[in-house]
Amino acid sequence: MRPSLSPTFAIVAPLVICGLIVSVLVWRETGASGFLVGLGLALLPVPVLIGVFHWVDALAPRPWRSLAFAFGWGACVATLFALLANNLLVSWLTDDPATIRPERADTLELTVIAPVVEETAKAVAVLLLFLHRPRAFHSVIGGVVTGGLAATGFAFTENVLYLGNAFTQDSADGGGGMHSGTLVAFFVRIVMAPLAHPMFTVLAGIGLGLAATLAPHRPAAWRWLLPLGGLASAMGLHSAWNAAASLSLTGFGAVYGLVMLPAFCLLCWLVASARQRQLRVVRETLPLYAAAGWVAPGDPEALASLRARSAARRSAREAHGSAGWRAMAGYQAAATSLALLRHRAERGAVRPDFVAAERELLSRLAEHRAAVAPPAPPVSAP
Repeated sequence: MRPSLSPTFAIVAPLVICGLIVSVLVWRETGASGFLVGLGLALLPVPVLIGVFHWVDALAPRPWRSLAFAFGWGACVATLFALLANNLLVSWLTDDPATIRPERADTLELTVIAPVVEETAKAVAVLLLFLHRPRAFHSVIGGVVTGGLAATGFAFTENVLYLGNAFTQDSADGGGGMHSGTLVAFFVRIVMAPLAHPMFTVLAGIGLGLAATLAPHRPAAWRWLLPLGGLASAMGLHSAWNAAASLSLTGFGAVYGLVMLPAFCLLCWLVASARQRQLRVVRETLPLYAAAGWVAPGDPEALASLRARSAARRSAREAHGSAGWRAMAGYQAAATSLALLRHRAERGAVRPDFVAAERELLSRLAEHRAAVAPPAPPVSAP
């Protein structure tokens, strides 16, 4: 094997092994037909959810390998850990009748064990990416995107299990029509709440993202309290959602309307605010690089406008085809990442690799700029 493939193999191999084990476990529980039906139905929301997080990440996108790792971790590693740990903990706690009565095991698993185990397992993906690629966490968006994609992968595998079990049960009972378990599970999990798991884990990601953006002069305790607070919030919201499943239709509707929808709206506002803040940083920081000749004088203002960025990509496509569109998108992403990197450094969060990171982004900037416009020789790095 070539040495350059070793790191990739070391990451992909465990994900594939865990994915195969999870597939076997789910297949054994649902049966062949249930597995295939569950797989087909569970796939439906995945492209939409990936598209949502791609849009959130569009200003300064993370490497696709990092995003694929987050999804794979959630779909394979986190689900395998949750399947094993949930069953083990429930068995251990219900083994002695004096500890907890077996009839309450389901409630215990839904409201306590599952939220703690599953949110911890999914949040590990965000933590690993932060440790491996700390530069990508230049705002809360990094935590939102990586946490959301890890949870999307987790929800996909979990939906295969639940929908597959429902279909198998309907087949055994001869059920069907409007009251079939498969239809109910599809409506609740795919139609009403496809963003449930992503919402939970995004809270943990936000906590880590906030901690990562704090300047060094802030109290060190906050770097621990914010991630732990985000994880605890994810567990609490997950627990409330699972508890609602055992309530009446009215109770479920109350939790959905009074807890889930407000939480979703709050997260949407937070993401929109974070994106606007990124654009503001671009407008305020890039003039420094424009003065040095790395970007055109009018680019800082244009790159701070979503409409202008979209128009620039369309113009590049018309002039240079799909290659021009990709080059302009790369130019915009590199410029935004450069502004965010410089902004953090000016606030005191200077990483040891700042100079190397800045040079890398400047090189990408020049390369993409040359692909869509006559190259202008830069003067010097500011």
